[in-house]
Amino acid sequence: MERITVSPEMMAIVGPGVIEELGLDSPVVLAFSLGELPVMAVQTAGETNDAVALRLCVTEDACRRLFGHVPTVPATYHLPSDLRSIALAVRDCPLDGAAGITLRGAKSIELLCESFTALLGDALVPANADATLSERDTRRIVHARQIIDEQWREKLTLDTIAGTCGVNRVKLTSGFRALFGLSVADAISERRLGGARQMLLATDLPVSSVGYACGYLSNASFTRAFSRRYGVVPSRLRATAMAA
Repeated sequence: MERITVSPEMMAIVGPGVIEELGLDSPVVLAFSLGELPVMAVQTAGETNDAVALRLCVTEDACRRLFGHVPTVPATYHLPSDLRSIALAVRDCPLDGAAGITLRGAKSIELLCESFTALLGDALVPANADATLSERDTRRIVHARQIIDEQWREKLTLDTIAGTCGVNRVKLTSGFRALFGLSVADAISERRLGGARQMLLATDLPVSSVGYACGYLSNASFTRAFSRRYGVVPSRLRATAMAA
């Protein structure tokens, strides 16, 4: 394990092992695993993993000052090829001595900036905890969630979503639950009912028209689903809001 002091607020650590003392106040750690399924994890300083090839450790104050954001929730993301290339340049620096330290420090700063840009731009794909999904399949399942979020008014089935995303039904079903903590059907229902609630409060469309507009084939099925979700029938929700 090799430590590279980049600045008084930042350190790069090459190689696996337990970090016992960093000398940094409240450090945020970005850990990069660069194997067959490369990932980046936001973690605490005391965590260790034999697969970790590189860690960037930077103070919370520096994160706040430079990026206006401090990652506080541990998370793991698939590592895009451009970030992996920068991380490899830090790990496999061909230069020795002062030149190597300088190059590694510069590449570490570049990796930090690009990583935060990706984090803040929602450009990173979450990696499920058991790592049973490849990055390609994970992106396909994230695409499935985007389809639901954007096309929830249309007729959506497992088969149509799976076909559009290029993944089979079984992988879509299990992968969707692993990534998002709910089933595909539940995600569709949540999105439709949320949209219906907004329409009930913001328009004067008849309740039945709202239900049809949100993908329900009958007023009865819409009313049942809405009542289960919000504990009140659609007409009562609208009447209560209008009376307030």
